[in-house]
Amino acid sequence: MGGPIPADSGEGRGHPGQPVQVKVAGLRSKQLVTMRARSTDDKGVMFSSSATYRADGSGQIHLDRDPSLSGSYVGVEPMGLLWSMKPDTLHTCFRKTHLQMPHIVTLSVHDKEDNRMLAEVTNKRYLIGDGVSRIPKKEGNICVFATRLVTLLSVFFMTSLLFEKRACLLANKGFVVLSIMHLDHFEEAVNFLKWHSKVGSKGIGVISRSKGGDIALSIAAFVSGFEAVVCIGCNANVFFPLYYNKRLLLQPILSCYKKLISSVSGTVNDKYILDNHLEENNDALIPTELAKGQFLFVASEDDLSWDSKTYMDQMVERLKPLSPWSMKIPGSNPMLTLIDYSKLPVDVNVSVIVCLSCITADPTNTHNKNQNTTLLFLLPFFMR
Repeated sequence: MGGPIPADSGEGRGHPGQPVQVKVAGLRSKQLVTMRARSTDDKGVMFSSSATYRADGSGQIHLDRDPSLSGSYVGVEPMGLLWSMKPDTLHTCFRKTHLQMPHIVTLSVHDKEDNRMLAEVTNKRYLIGDGVSRIPKKEGNICVFATRLVTLLSVFFMTSLLFEKRACLLANKGFVVLSIMHLDHFEEAVNFLKWHSKVGSKGIGVISRSKGGDIALSIAAFVSGFEAVVCIGCNANVFFPLYYNKRLLLQPILSCYKKLISSVSGTVNDKYILDNHLEENNDALIPTELAKGQFLFVASEDDLSWDSKTYMDQMVERLKPLSPWSMKIPGSNPMLTLIDYSKLPVDVNVSVIVCLSCITADPTNTHNKNQNTTLLFLLPFFMR
């Protein structure tokens, strides 16, 4: 019998959100092997994972059927080699900024006894899927990912290309998505989208998380033309004063870094660093009652970065007359980014003063599964 060959590795063009099927054939009956995955991000950091499998009586392994016996994960996990990858450098997030280039993952099979490599394949995952185009708007402040369906704004804060990944994923699902980060640009964005040739509806939605969530809520309150808002983990204006057309609209809720809880590894729990949202900070509350659109609030119940669940409950109570949607996600970390890249035990959060590695409560696959659940929940909300 010849050496093992991958029967189906998912090799070729795919994009995040599409499952990778990994099967191995040509092994000895009941042979123990180590399966490995490795990938290098755009900063040159190596990510890797491994798992031990035992072939069946015919010398085959199916990751969607056979359990991992040990390694980066255990049990039946069809995508385990991807979501369990960890960096060689501690507290490092996977950076993918060159969106036109694929995320390349190398999968290999090694004999358990002598570590000899038996087979190797490469899987390429393109963020920009078939039929999706990335259109930088040179004369303005916005970047569009276009198909021909519902229109969305993807809001991010203190970053640029990082969360174009989210825009790509949503565009792959049939949305026209525009990435933007400043409130002053939104009127320009609304007008641009309304007249764009690929926009198939009049309604415009906005999605944002963490610090960017206050911008999404402010859009709903102060800018006309939005019919749906998704806010992940925020309910008031935080860190900085909010200006619109050079006019001060909201004072910020400040943070107290004396409330940080540090660990031996260098991570921090900053769940309670923000001052009270309701008592002494009324000037920071966003008047979302003025909004005319629909709201969906998403919170990670195990968020150790912000008190997301409390913030969401407060917003749902305030907006009861508007019947907002809400979604509580157990066992997840705060960085719900709607994309199935490897999930790390910590997240690097950019704070106002320092760069923090914020601990989370989920070193398992729960977060990755919940991101997919969140995406499935978002689609019907925006399609309404």
